[in-house]
Amino acid sequence: MTLPQSEETAVTAAVAAHGRAGLLRRLLRSPVAVTCLVLLALISLASLFAPLLTSQDPAHTSLTESLAPMSGKHPLGGDGVGRDVLARLLYGGRTSLLGALLAVAVALVIGVPAGLVAGYYRKWFDAVSSWLANLLMAVPAIIVLLVVMSSVGQNTYIAMAVFGVLMSPGVFRLIRASVISVREELYVDAARVSGLADPRIIRRHILPVVQAPTIIQAAQMLGLGIVIQSGLEFLGLGSATQASWGSMLNDAFANIYNKPELMVWPGAALAVTVAAFGLLGNALRDALDGTATRGRKPRSGTPRKPVVVKHSVPPEATDALLALEGLTVSYPTAEGEKTVVDGVSLTVRRGEVLGLVGESGSGKSQTAFAVLGLLPPEASVSTRQLVFDGTELGNLGRAEMNRYRGRRIAYVPQEPMSNLDPSFRIGAQLVEPVRRHLKLSAAEAKAKTLALLERVGIADPERVFDAYPHQISGGMAQRVLIAGAVSCEPDLLIADEPTTALDVTVQAEVLDLIRSLQRERNMGVILVTHDFGVVADICDRVTVMQTGTVVESAPVRELFAGPRHPYTRMLLASTLEDAEPRSPLSRIVPASVAGATKVAGVTDTAVPTNSAHQEGPA
Repeated sequence: MTLPQSEETAVTAAVAAHGRAGLLRRLLRSPVAVTCLVLLALISLASLFAPLLTSQDPAHTSLTESLAPMSGKHPLGGDGVGRDVLARLLYGGRTSLLGALLAVAVALVIGVPAGLVAGYYRKWFDAVSSWLANLLMAVPAIIVLLVVMSSVGQNTYIAMAVFGVLMSPGVFRLIRASVISVREELYVDAARVSGLADPRIIRRHILPVVQAPTIIQAAQMLGLGIVIQSGLEFLGLGSATQASWGSMLNDAFANIYNKPELMVWPGAALAVTVAAFGLLGNALRDALDGTATRGRKPRSGTPRKPVVVKHSVPPEATDALLALEGLTVSYPTAEGEKTVVDGVSLTVRRGEVLGLVGESGSGKSQTAFAVLGLLPPEASVSTRQLVFDGTELGNLGRAEMNRYRGRRIAYVPQEPMSNLDPSFRIGAQLVEPVRRHLKLSAAEAKAKTLALLERVGIADPERVFDAYPHQISGGMAQRVLIAGAVSCEPDLLIADEPTTALDVTVQAEVLDLIRSLQRERNMGVILVTHDFGVVADICDRVTVMQTGTVVESAPVRELFAGPRHPYTRMLLASTLEDAEPRSPLSRIVPASVAGATKVAGVTDTAVPTNSAHQEGPA
């Protein structure tokens, strides 16, 4: 969810800079990584500054110096046609490294964007691109390269560009699989609910997940590209006037019996370079895995003043904020369409808390996601009416819905720890929607976020602002999500079982917090729950759902006083409130003790826990 360059927040930039610096420090702590970096740097610099390291022409031949021994003129000797081995080794590094870099660049340019789009959007693009990737992977690469080189001539760089195209399906499939595994994560849904556009979600939440496997594969492909390029040159398919490690191996193989040491120099260069790329990729992976595990020390700051909230005038009771009528949601299955929500209708007024109640699988969350426009692409959704504050939402596209999500319709999910991106600090995740929707400066957005964290009962907002999600508790994470939901001052708040994963004490605090925020901001609230105790605590009206349909809707007092539908009465009867206490438990005496007591004259093996154990006469 990266902001455009003109809107990039100072907080996000600071977090990114800190992450890059931390990555470099961890990388430099690894002896393997440092060794690989030094070796690759030396090889690259030697190839780049080859004219300064030798005065010999790598293409100059001299039959009188064929297989010349090591000397001042030829420090590594001469090859089979009198060319200087050192010059060819230095200049050959240019050809091998540039060819491999070209192949990897082409593979990444094709595979990464295609994998991101296919994995995130799926549908027809995913089907077509997957079919093309499978087709390319089925084509024998060496045959294609031979055909290309015979058609366009022995041009190494064209051949490596074609090889990059042939490697792109591997990158595509890796990126696509990584995106699919993360696109349904709850923190991605939370980003959508915040009203952030898809490109920003992909850049901020999807790319960090795929960067580690991409770097590993790129390092492996660099080594593979060098091997393939050298193999083509070894077969004599490269340019005769262009020095490369593969052509050196070709010449050395032809003279293996006369001067076998010619195999040593290009072979060592290839082995060291390929191994260094592979080991560096592993070190980078380990460093990236530790990016989110190191937190900064909390910064000390002056105590912040409590946020001042302006109370709005309550509207008329008939002021409908959300009107949903005839919602139907179905999914394709092997047996045909399966309907999970069937004809649901509900209304939420300003300043009202509507409880949406039902057992698991009754369609509560599906209804909430339909209002938010977050149902998966395969879902078939139809409504007679979905009006929010006078605007029909049913026909709006994704971009239009982003103007409502986060800004005017907010969402508080269940499982708070799963809805925070572990790759980013909490402050960065809270500040970005505020800046996007309210157009505040970086300093104003941070001040507003810190004030909200304090308002939701977090004692040290500075520390939480700078913390990663794993550094806070579940109850604190739920408060963070509530702060994020109300940060853009929405008109409607949808809370999907916000207290399910919390203990009883924290549940009560969170419910009090939601109720107080709702009253302060005069929000309409849809509270999705299966707990009638929560409904009785903070709801004004309640709608009961069973197997995707609404079976009863009434004010809370009326429903509790006289539920009309049998399912509602069954749900109320299932609660433990006012249930008769069970009889005292009995303690079962172990067999060994029972035997001993029987000998002592006691025959009972079940002894009530509220009576003293008395032994009979001996």
